[in-house]
Amino acid sequence: MPAVIEVRTYRIVPGGRDAFVAQLRELAIPAHTNIGMKILGPFLSAEDDQTLVWLRAFPDAASRESMKDAFYDGELWLEEMESVVMPLIEHFESVLVEDTIGLWDSWPETAGHR
Repeated sequence: MPAVIEVRTYRIVPGGRDAFVAQLRELAIPAHTNIGMKILGPFLSAEDDQTLVWLRAFPDAASRESMKDAFYDGELWLEEMESVVMPLIEHFESVLVEDTIGLWDSWPETAGHR
């Protein structure tokens, strides 16, 4: 069973992208990696200052829901992040793709961290 990757595209409220990216880098990405997800990004749009993309990977489709639940039902999201991050999001879309090229096995260790 191949790994699966969410390609997550966000449109952030005007002036909010830096705050959103800081939440990702400082809180969300470390928490995701501690759960076992792999993150690549965020990638800031070169065309506007409100859009960004990041990838969130799971070892397989079967583990995706439980890993997402571990994050979204956790104290960090519920007590610290949700009330800060959600007002910054104007719109978001997520497309789930299969890792047909074996990216999971060659994922950069520092992806998503600075």
